[in-house]
Amino acid sequence: RNAEGRRSCKSMFSFRIYEEGKDNIPEQPYLYESDVEICLVGGSCKSPVERFWSGRSPVYILQRATHNEESDSVEESQADEALSRSELLPKESPGPAALSVGRAKQLVSLYAMVQNPNVTHLGMSDLGLLPALWVRCDGSDPQHTCWVGAEPLRAGQKITGINIYMVSCEGPTADKSCYANLEELKMEHKRRHHSCVVTTKGFAQYELIQVAAIEDTIAESGSNISIDITWNIVDKILETPPLISAATLNISLESGDPRSPVYQVYRELQLLLALAEGLKTGVTEWPEPLESESAVELVQELLTDLKKKLDGDCGSGSKDKTEKIKCDSAAVDSYIKSIFSERGDLDFAEQLWCKMRSKCVSSYQELIDCFTRVIKSLERGEIQPWIHQGSSSFLRTLIQQSYHGKVEVVPLSGITPIQMLFEIGLDKMKKDYVSFFIGEPEASLLFQDYFISTSVDLQEQVHRVQKLHHMLEIMVNCRVLLQFRHENLFPLTQICMKYYKENPLSEKHVFQLPIRPALVKKFYQNEHPELWKVEISSGHGAKEVKTTWQVSTNPPVEHVASNNSGLFCDSTVNGSTEERLYFITVTKCSQVHFT
Repeated sequence: RNAEGRRSCKSMFSFRIYEEGKDNIPEQPYLYESDVEICLVGGSCKSPVERFWSGRSPVYILQRATHNEESDSVEESQADEALSRSELLPKESPGPAALSVGRAKQLVSLYAMVQNPNVTHLGMSDLGLLPALWVRCDGSDPQHTCWVGAEPLRAGQKITGINIYMVSCEGPTADKSCYANLEELKMEHKRRHHSCVVTTKGFAQYELIQVAAIEDTIAESGSNISIDITWNIVDKILETPPLISAATLNISLESGDPRSPVYQVYRELQLLLALAEGLKTGVTEWPEPLESESAVELVQELLTDLKKKLDGDCGSGSKDKTEKIKCDSAAVDSYIKSIFSERGDLDFAEQLWCKMRSKCVSSYQELIDCFTRVIKSLERGEIQPWIHQGSSSFLRTLIQQSYHGKVEVVPLSGITPIQMLFEIGLDKMKKDYVSFFIGEPEASLLFQDYFISTSVDLQEQVHRVQKLHHMLEIMVNCRVLLQFRHENLFPLTQICMKYYKENPLSEKHVFQLPIRPALVKKFYQNEHPELWKVEISSGHGAKEVKTTWQVSTNPPVEHVASNNSGLFCDSTVNGSTEERLYFITVTKCSQVHFT
């Protein structure tokens, strides 16, 4: 009877994990034997084991089931007791719960039995290849095991065995005596797997630029530039990667940092977006005026000047001041800051936008007053300004009519004034961004058929302008902070353009650029890595086994509490307060063959 019970238990387990992923990924976890939750993780969901396992998705994640009834009874029993200090602190939402290592090994054994084609009495031989299975562990064993995993081995469609993974984690600590010795790791791997030859591969991640929070603010920026470096043949733990390594730059930048060289362009874009929102909702949020002089006064000055000088410009700067890009960061920064003020081909509509933008039109009435003065000057023939070809704005139509001495009567009411300002701002900003990117011949085609297209509605046009601005932020930051030259920025521009032609705006997206480590070595060669890993492997194909040792500044496991009791002591090891605190993670693999 006990044997039948165990068989029934195994059948129920195999049935559960099979049913879980048979059709699609369910939203809710399945319950097994009242203490285990079975989740299938895949698709767009981030895998919790991706930090130390690079296998295929989806995967089964098994963890301890939580019961609200138990927590409720505990709270009731403590109702009359004095509150402890921890109970006075804000309650955090509970994270995933872990199982004991013994329970995890039991579950992995059941999984292996289900996948073994030689075990036929369970009646589950037709399940086929299941996704890998990972069990969260509580780290209570001497090895501090935090994960136990299992992955089927196959030859074609036949399952030949199982890879078993054991992941342990300690820390954080700054005590380097806790670090492993590379030669000892290699010898242990050889003994465990009876191999004569092993290979090593290194991986390191460095944070090049962390766009930190502005002083006196709480919220941190999500902007970051880091580099991933991989290389073969590792000589020692925590070695600096050789310059012949393969490297990928990871760029994630959010717009709106006041320290950005193109922050004023960002503010200009915000006015354009406010106008676009006003056209969509009928409500426009007008910014507070920055100075006492009004936009109306500036517009009148422009009109007065044009009466005297019909072919004048807005005096934003002279072309002879444009400097060639130099290698030093100060010259590059100066160049970037002047990039938009140096345009010498501003037409009347763009000059008008500059005047109204510079003082930030602060009300609907002020906007009407500005356009009233412009239209009256056109009707009287006091000005005959020039405008760029290709503009589709309503103001351009009025200006063309003024050339023939007859200007259409325009009722400046409703959304008409807002749309007029929006149109000239949209045209002007498109030309601004193009003037930055158009130096790259291949880029011009992408601009013509997508980013500056007028065949889509105005809301979509301004959305594409937002994409251009995000691309500009990326290019400018790489040029100023990393001193990238044109040959480095060009492929990055192409990567960004390709992404944004196919995807919506996403300032959280990480753009990746393959580069030579030598380009940015001065930013990381004397720094501590955020993550450093060595992978020791032997065997080939399905028989390949690996041992991985890594340190990371971020906890690799979310379900096991950190050893916070030693944070202060560890941070002052050897009298230094600059030692980096690291979590140490070791992943070991073994194989069980069915044939």
